[in-house]
Amino acid sequence: MERGRASPLRWRGPWILCLLPALVGGQPLAAGEVAYQEQTVTGVRGRAVELSCGPAAASAAPAVVFWSFTGSGPPRAVAVGSGGEVVVAPGAGTLGRVTLRNGTLELRELRAAAQGRFLCQGLFPERGRLRIGYAAILLRVLVPVSKPFVRPTAAVAPEGAAVALTCAVREGTEPLSFSWQHREPRGGPSVSPAGLGGSGAELRLTPANRSHAGWYACTVHNEVNNHTSEPIYLDIVYGPDEPAISVEPFSPEQGGFSAGEREDVVLSCLAPSNPPSRYVWLHNGSQVHTGQTYVIAAIARAQAGTYTCLAENTHLHTRTQATIVLTVYYPPAGSPSCSVLATSDLRDVALRCRWLGGFPPARLRWVGPQEEEEEEEGVMGNSFSMATSIQPGAATRNGSSFSCLASHPTLPQGAACGTTLWVPAGGPSCAAAATKGDEYVMLRCRWEGGTPPVTLRWHDSGGRALGDPVPSAAVLVLSANGSLGGREFVCAAAHPLWAAGAECRLRLEVPELEAERSEVAVLEGSEARLACRQRGGSADLGAAVAWYDAKEREVTPGLAKYWLERGEAWVNLTIRDAEWPGDGGIYRCAAANAVGSASLPVRLRVDRYPAPPNVTISKLRYTRARTEVRLEWRTQGTGNLTGFVVQRRQAKKPPRRVPGPWETAAGDIEPHSRDRRLGGLDPAVVYAFRILAVNHRTAGHPSEVQTPAEPPFEAYPAVMGAATVGMLVATVASFLAVRCVARHRDALPWLHDLLFRTAGPGAQEPIGMPEDAETAASREDGAAPAPEDPSAPSAAAEPLSAPPDTTDDQPVNVTITVTATP
Repeated sequence: MERGRASPLRWRGPWILCLLPALVGGQPLAAGEVAYQEQTVTGVRGRAVELSCGPAAASAAPAVVFWSFTGSGPPRAVAVGSGGEVVVAPGAGTLGRVTLRNGTLELRELRAAAQGRFLCQGLFPERGRLRIGYAAILLRVLVPVSKPFVRPTAAVAPEGAAVALTCAVREGTEPLSFSWQHREPRGGPSVSPAGLGGSGAELRLTPANRSHAGWYACTVHNEVNNHTSEPIYLDIVYGPDEPAISVEPFSPEQGGFSAGEREDVVLSCLAPSNPPSRYVWLHNGSQVHTGQTYVIAAIARAQAGTYTCLAENTHLHTRTQATIVLTVYYPPAGSPSCSVLATSDLRDVALRCRWLGGFPPARLRWVGPQEEEEEEEGVMGNSFSMATSIQPGAATRNGSSFSCLASHPTLPQGAACGTTLWVPAGGPSCAAAATKGDEYVMLRCRWEGGTPPVTLRWHDSGGRALGDPVPSAAVLVLSANGSLGGREFVCAAAHPLWAAGAECRLRLEVPELEAERSEVAVLEGSEARLACRQRGGSADLGAAVAWYDAKEREVTPGLAKYWLERGEAWVNLTIRDAEWPGDGGIYRCAAANAVGSASLPVRLRVDRYPAPPNVTISKLRYTRARTEVRLEWRTQGTGNLTGFVVQRRQAKKPPRRVPGPWETAAGDIEPHSRDRRLGGLDPAVVYAFRILAVNHRTAGHPSEVQTPAEPPFEAYPAVMGAATVGMLVATVASFLAVRCVARHRDALPWLHDLLFRTAGPGAQEPIGMPEDAETAASREDGAAPAPEDPSAPSAAAEPLSAPPDTTDDQPVNVTITVTATP
């Protein structure tokens, strides 16, 4: 239950009638003056409405107001208020969000269940009296129109069928009015579909035609609002109509169309349809293309015949077709081809011209150099489709040209092909290679070019023919064995225009190696480079060159120790970071091919660097925290050095245990350094240190082993300074205290008498301080001040391993005792 400051009330029985006298607070009640009011109010669902209680002329809010509601059921309370106290009934939420302010009932987020009669009863103060007022309000709740939607009898309909579109709305207070909008499929403004049957919520298209296709939307209006639906698409399917075929280029003739050979022919077909027609082209009854346009690029004679355009509506399953006849006039396909062959045991040349097909067949004839066509006609003769002419090689000059002329009725300019007889420059080239893991040796002879091509053939050194003659390139495959080493082979070349001929020779040899140096010497830590190359021979059989280290292990790429560089006929081996004596020895360069192998040794000598000078420790001392030591050293003797290394280990070990290994405490120390601070020490462990000089990789003799000395006492100056400052502070404080007592004698008489009492008879001198009295008493007894003890202990001598530093203060043991008194 919603409430203001009042406590919740139970809505049982006519309690409000008993409550009214208590609420008026003793004011006189004018029972005869009662105001009645009836009105009708309209509200919109989801919005807010206010219902006023009592006459409009009332200037003050009612003292007590009671609202009730009568709908389809019995009357029920809504809210009651008295001044600032407001109580809302529990079931009032079904009407909306109920609030009561100054007697006015406000319903927010109004609901449809709030439609009915609201009764207000109130007491209105007027001229010192209370007047009773009644208001009956009939609330009419209007529902806004929801968004409509269009529901067609069919989204896709064939042309001629009856189609109806219904505009449906889920809710809205009547009366409702409807309007329709139509837009064409390809866009454009929305217009009212004038001239169509039907009105209101239904739009009838009877019969439907292709102009009715497009987007449809409806708008619904009532007295609250209006709403337009989302457009839907109505598709009207039709066709296909009778196809129309067009041909480009346009060359009609009796009974059809014609085209020339190798022309581009475009066939187009158009048959109006929705959905668009599916076009299929048939050539002589066989399907050749799918689509509206069929492009025949460079049409050939085989493409002549009948062409049929078949149009199909896949939705209606209807078809239409049209047929044309296309005739093609054509010469032979392509162009004439000329070829040249060596005949009569490589003495003559055969000229051949060929051009098959066409109707009628092409006419061919050969024309020689520097001869008119008219003169040649009848000399070499004419033929159809194929023509051959034999030319003697001895009578034909190098570079002579011959042409084959072709004529055809469809070729106004005719066609031709030609050839030039020539011998290539230079001569044959020979090469050898090993194949299939050196199991075979392949001899290759090449001399490209020439018309006709040069004929090549292999012979052995005795002139015996090996293999058959072939043009341009000859290959001879031999089984690899040691007997091929040193043998010679000859490749002979022949051409009809060159009677002398030519040849090339090839010798198979075992690989030969040579080294840059037979012995290489380097210092330890440097790089050693060993070079090996293969001497050139008459035949390259692809010899594999490899290096073997001093332990006869083959050096392969990817090893960290070695680096291989390879060239066409050389291999270099680089030994990185040469070590003594492990990398020294004899390295071997080896090469092998299909006919033999060779090996060449190269000695590598690795020398060490000279020993560096010796080192002695001059100072080794702990710091105060005993986690670091300060080390100083000096060198003895001469020699090169590149740095120093400091080593350490535990000095004290349990009995019967071997001392631990030396650990490197500091490395890579510059050669000019003579001191070092070393950290990371355990204060509970006693360490031993030594130092070595290093010349590259050669280490010198280690220094003597020493342990660090204890650090000097460095607190003496601070202690003396603190003692001096304390004495000064105490003196000044005592002086100020005595002076204060002397000036204030009346305030502290007992303290003044104690410090400044008058001396009695026989006193020699006044004693101002207790210390003076003690001193005087000691003098009277004849005691003298004790001299300083000459046997006071001095600073302990430092160990030999850490000589004293003249710049440091001597250690002094000082004890300071402080007593605090409350």
